[in-house]
Amino acid sequence: MSGERLFHTRAATEEDLRHIVRLDEEAFPTAPYPYFVLRQLLASFPEYVFVVADGDVLVGYVLSTPPDGARSWILSLGISPPLRGLGLGRRLMATSLAHLRARGVRRVTLSVEPGNTTAITLYRSLGFVADPAGPYPDYFGPGADRLLMSLTA
Repeated sequence: MSGERLFHTRAATEEDLRHIVRLDEEAFPTAPYPYFVLRQLLASFPEYVFVVADGDVLVGYVLSTPPDGARSWILSLGISPPLRGLGLGRRLMATSLAHLRARGVRRVTLSVEPGNTTAITLYRSLGFVADPAGPYPDYFGPGADRLLMSLTA
């Protein structure tokens, strides 16, 4: 079928940094990661950053941490706003979670803005459970409340 999009998921490379920065700014316009943080995360944990592309254009990314014992964190999942709802976040999360499980991770934690019902629904569908003590007020500073969610494999 002509015009069909062929999204593909792969490990991020150094050349992807500027695109990850762009995607982070698009996905989180009020609180994107500073450039230097994304730079250091990609340099420090290159095996734990995955991207999804539409041809040659990056349209999403996921960042996680290496295992600490059998635990890890998803630090960020960002999808280009016009392409949300196409299953790209699910695809990236599945890739990241499989990668983490293969490295012995048995518990994955993430934080999400309590009003982001789309993300919360995605995470719940993947088996994440909200911390019953949350949401945590001012988790990331004044007015930046977060809900913590965990997945135990």
